[in-house]
Amino acid sequence: MAEAAGDAGLGPAAAQEGAELAELAAVIGATVPTGFEQTAAEEVREKLGSASRISKDRGKIYFEVPARSLPQVHRLRSVDNLFVVVQEFKDYQFKENKEDALKDLEDLVKKLPWTDPLKVWELNNSLKKKKTKRKKHNLQGPASRGKLSDGGEEGADQSNTNDQEDCAQTPVAVEAAGGQDPEHPQGVTSRNGVEEEEEDNEQADVRAGAQASSESGSKAGEGQAGGGEAKVLRFRVTCNRAGDKHSFTSNEAARDFGGAVQEHFQWKADMTSFDVEVLLNIHSSEVVVGIALTEESLHRRNITHFGPTTLRSTLAYGMLRLCDPQPTDIIVDPMCGTGAIPIEGAAEWPCCYHIAGDNNPQAVKRAANNISSLLRKNESKDSAALGAALDVIQWDICRLPLRTGSVDVVVTDMPFGKRIGSKKKNWDLYPACLMEMGRICTPGTGRAVLLTQDKKCFAKALSRVGHIWRRAQTVWVNVGGLHAAVYLLRRTPEPAQDTGPCW
Repeated sequence: MAEAAGDAGLGPAAAQEGAELAELAAVIGATVPTGFEQTAAEEVREKLGSASRISKDRGKIYFEVPARSLPQVHRLRSVDNLFVVVQEFKDYQFKENKEDALKDLEDLVKKLPWTDPLKVWELNNSLKKKKTKRKKHNLQGPASRGKLSDGGEEGADQSNTNDQEDCAQTPVAVEAAGGQDPEHPQGVTSRNGVEEEEEDNEQADVRAGAQASSESGSKAGEGQAGGGEAKVLRFRVTCNRAGDKHSFTSNEAARDFGGAVQEHFQWKADMTSFDVEVLLNIHSSEVVVGIALTEESLHRRNITHFGPTTLRSTLAYGMLRLCDPQPTDIIVDPMCGTGAIPIEGAAEWPCCYHIAGDNNPQAVKRAANNISSLLRKNESKDSAALGAALDVIQWDICRLPLRTGSVDVVVTDMPFGKRIGSKKKNWDLYPACLMEMGRICTPGTGRAVLLTQDKKCFAKALSRVGHIWRRAQTVWVNVGGLHAAVYLLRRTPEPAQDTGPCW
């Protein structure tokens, strides 16, 4: 009733305040696959026109955008999680005594500039709710079909696993706001017509969300002064700590910082069902306080059918970008698993032709199901983003049904020898794979981007096919706590031995 009255009485003052909120500058922090920080920074510059700063803490970047650009921020392909920065301390001086250090963190809460970041958080919430309503209106199939699961996801935990310290995430309390959309605004296609239509809708949502947010006032920061009617927000604090010179643990920091947040705002602490997630990131002497803008990682955008190892979509994007796809390129993933790489490729580079395959029939089935799920999702947007330029085939990686020199790019996640295959088998598999990839790739211009954790075996295999492949770049990455490498290889002009395809 009160909300309806507020909507009816929306006047020029509220509209002006909403416009000012949309123009509010926000410093956004983003977690990205470790090793691909520069890739994420380049994407931010290209799509948002903002310069990024790469954190000393691997796997994070920071950039400033107006609040109206939040929908485009959520559509970035290279970022996992997003948060708005409350304040950053580049050289925070921690006391040596544990009690003193924790007391300083408690006192910090009252000194932080919470007002603008909380406005950005409110606007972000309004946009998510608008997006949810539009999805419910458009979707015709069962909404629960696309539920995601962490089961067997090789990249399921890509929080920085520094050797130095416990970078454990320690929730102190929280609860998810009812009706919020777990899938954030994102462009499944790069085709201009579809993106322009989405952007028009999103900008309308930004204006409406900003007005709704300004109408409600800063309830997040002033709930205790609302006089009984205002909803008491639920929250938790998540602390990520790295470094060996701290006298306290991440649990202790989150507990004491969270207690001070509760006292300051009169919010209710809740571990599992939270409205606001306050982030306390401590890396050596660098401290960043933020408020989460994503409820689950954006890397979950494509995959609904998981296998024993499922590559994150954000890591797949980084690998594809590394090979610099050009229009009309033929891009092959010969060991596609659940199809993360070709699906990401078809979504972001629709002017290329993508071919995926695997020797495991179950993997091919999962990849096909993931493609079908995305097609169904895109039908609700009147879009044909996927399908025409993507095929999935069952084949033998060592004898591909492709003509010699017919492929421009190979991008694949090779078996680590842990959950799939074995280290022993890799010693025969890797050289054979590299030879066959060399056969199908165009001499002189062909590229390959290969991910593996079995670095010793890969180096030996590469030395055996040095006449075909030349290593151009190595990116060190963290995949589910495993230290792995992404290799960019360039095809030499040397003609490959034509063993003939198996068709």
